[in-house]
Amino acid sequence: MSSSVSETQHSESGTRDPVRLRVNEIFYSLQGESRSSGFPTVFVRLTGCPLRCGYCDTDYAFHEGQWMGIDQIVIEVARHGARYVTLTGGEPLAQRPARALLARLCDAGHEVSIETSGAVEIADLDRRARIVMDIKTPASGEADRNLSGNLLHLKPTDEVKFVISDHADYEWSRAFVRRERLDERCEVLFSPVWGRLEPRQLGEWILADRLPVRLQVQLHKLLWGEERGR
Repeated sequence: MSSSVSETQHSESGTRDPVRLRVNEIFYSLQGESRSSGFPTVFVRLTGCPLRCGYCDTDYAFHEGQWMGIDQIVIEVARHGARYVTLTGGEPLAQRPARALLARLCDAGHEVSIETSGAVEIADLDRRARIVMDIKTPASGEADRNLSGNLLHLKPTDEVKFVISDHADYEWSRAFVRRERLDERCEVLFSPVWGRLEPRQLGEWILADRLPVRLQVQLHKLLWGEERGR
């Protein structure tokens, strides 16, 4: 990704692209989470987030970034030749044009997912894209920001993720899954907070309760630790 982007964006044809987003980074790596874990993926990380989760590991995305036109982003993504593309943040839906970008990436033939906190409405997202929605647990400090109406718009191909810090988070998440019968709507992921909860411990709780969820670990952190852009 270039280090300097002009204030006026142009497509390959030379016409002005008036729709721009602030992009924190675009990089090629292995998907570390969700159903496509392990697959080579292009990540488009957008700048900005209305939440401040206590375990956030991408706070550099709150403010850093360059303005890029949608055409420019799509071209940069295509350069990597990857089937999978993930739109992430921060909170990508905090920028309204992210919805148009999502559709354009689908139009380009990519298998697209979007990682969202669930604190922004998802009703108008392109249904070709796979939603990975993070239900905020109490230890995040942002559980009151979950929009319950978003659950109504989940597709069977979507995923819901709970990032769990401790046993209280686990119990809260377990109750949420059972109350909303989430496993009947889509796939449910339980992920331990890196460095706070051992994956084995979370796995033992899941097995003891015969909970119909998938345990996931952050593969990218197992491979590269906290290295940025990986």
